[in-house]
Amino acid sequence: MGDAGTEPVSTAHRVRSVLAIQPFRRLWAVNALSSVGDWLSLLALSALATNMTSGYQAQSFALGGVVVTKLLPALLFAPVAGALADKVDRRALMAICDVLRCLLLVSVPLVGSLWWLFAATFLLELVTLFWAPAKDAAVPNLLRRPDQVETANQLNMVMTYGVSVVTASGLFTALTVVGPTLALQLSPTGTIAVALVLNAVIYLGNAITVATRVPEISSRAHDAGKLAGESLFSLVRDGLKFVGTTPLVRGLVIGIAGAFAAGGAVIACAKLYAVSLSGGDGTYGLLFVSVFSGLGVGMVFAPRLAARMPHNRLFGAAIIAAGVAMIPASLAPHLWVALVTVALVGASAGAAFLTGMTIIGAQVEDTVRGRTVAFMQSLVRLVLMGAMALVPVLVAVVPPVSFEVLGRVVRIDPTRPVLLTAGLVAALAGVVAYRQMDDRRSGVRDLLAALVRTPRTGSGLLLSVEGDTVTETAAQARLLAGWLREGGHGVLLAGDPALEGERLRDLAEHSGLTGRRAHTLLAAAVRADVVERQVLPALEAGSVVVLVCEPTSDAPEGLADWATGRLRPEVTVLLDRAPAVPTGRIEHTWRHVLTELAAADPDRYVVVDADGDREEVAQRVREAVLPALSARRVTVPPTDGSLASSEAG
Repeated sequence: MGDAGTEPVSTAHRVRSVLAIQPFRRLWAVNALSSVGDWLSLLALSALATNMTSGYQAQSFALGGVVVTKLLPALLFAPVAGALADKVDRRALMAICDVLRCLLLVSVPLVGSLWWLFAATFLLELVTLFWAPAKDAAVPNLLRRPDQVETANQLNMVMTYGVSVVTASGLFTALTVVGPTLALQLSPTGTIAVALVLNAVIYLGNAITVATRVPEISSRAHDAGKLAGESLFSLVRDGLKFVGTTPLVRGLVIGIAGAFAAGGAVIACAKLYAVSLSGGDGTYGLLFVSVFSGLGVGMVFAPRLAARMPHNRLFGAAIIAAGVAMIPASLAPHLWVALVTVALVGASAGAAFLTGMTIIGAQVEDTVRGRTVAFMQSLVRLVLMGAMALVPVLVAVVPPVSFEVLGRVVRIDPTRPVLLTAGLVAALAGVVAYRQMDDRRSGVRDLLAALVRTPRTGSGLLLSVEGDTVTETAAQARLLAGWLREGGHGVLLAGDPALEGERLRDLAEHSGLTGRRAHTLLAAAVRADVVERQVLPALEAGSVVVLVCEPTSDAPEGLADWATGRLRPEVTVLLDRAPAVPTGRIEHTWRHVLTELAAADPDRYVVVDADGDREEVAQRVREAVLPALSARRVTVPPTDGSLASSEAG
């Protein structure tokens, strides 16, 4: 069995399971080296641009030119890059891009002119733009199960925005400081050229690795020939249509736009914000450390929150939390308040970023995943550039306000209303994103519930079966429990509708209660008693519990949550049978609820076709719960009767 609580396995086990997959491990190593190369090239090209100019103003323009040329390709060519990642062999595309990056970096010191440095930087970023969607779209295809996408993204992001930044900075420092200290006969420009050549070698090694060691990167759509007859123009058009018409992706777009608009505002006015806190460069540095520390913490703890609420709700709720946290940050009177609130902003943004990438990897089809990733990357750059360009203008236009309170003059810096507005924009975008992706509950309430909910103890596994008829649901639950018992585990079948119905009738008779609401409360009391006396002790003892759920009723969701102590099954199997007669109102309502549940929480709900004989349906139910059993390392019997382990990894 797995670990205790709602998190079936530990973070260490999840990481080991993903890294045990050889193709992913090799691609992860390629991504790690590529991330180091990307940061190293940014440092080296920026330093080389300033060395090729003289004077503070010229050097400032040169540095800005490097940044602009790195951002422009994504604004111009991202849709084409995504379409290409979906149309051609991703492995070939990545290998070619790495070879081109190698040649471009070597050419910069060979040509030795500022104009070529800008041109090469533009082309380098353009090639990287085609490389990144192919890599990100390939990751889910290398994994064994959809639930591993989140861990894979977590590993990639920690490497890209953490370890690789430190590694690249250390390498650049070693080459530019340690080299002259050891009396190497190199000028500053020559030392930077060595950094560029080293970077080129990294890209060349990646090209060889991708081409020869990771054939699994090749697109499934390409292998199947699904997009062979499609032109790039039609792929771009269809990709944009998919983004605009799919509520899940549309919610991602709105949420990411709002979050990065707020993030760009924070970056653009961070220096002046530090001054308003009576600080200088040290305060400025502390604010950045706080933001990025929070970002890392959010990425680390996002899977824990995802174990308590589905990804599509967590995404919007995290963006709302980031926007709300910016409000006290904009009002912070002291540095420590600013550091804490800015860290909360970073943590919420980190959770949202990881969750968004997980949704794309796990819920967007492979045939359109490359275009979706490219569109998101382009959107991030566009929004960041727009915010960073607009915010300084707003800060310059908005005049400071001074007023007297209790004999003291209080001065409100222009950065404060700008940050407040940015926070409100992010929170509003989070609300809209949440409504697009799931409109059943409040995003803030969901996030607070996930943060304060006490995880259940014990190492047991809770499964539930729900259908539109009590008889069929109970029968499939009994078959599932019997199959699990063959594996030698303790199994409890809880919530027998016949027994619960009999108890409910007895209670109603003896109490004389006849009203509909009274019966609803009695039903909740019976279910609460089953959970407390049977389900929780069985989970504490490490048993597998199969809970029979009657068709979704009119009971308020809050009442159901209270009755069960917010107990959530790891997997709920929803039995879906096509109606034998034209769908009436009751059947239509049930099927609508069924669709909503599965769409709103795909990690915990799985729809099973209930048409066919009982044994056929039972086999589908077993296959539906296998991923959860595998994640918890439960040994199950195969259909031939012999025991087999479904242990993950």
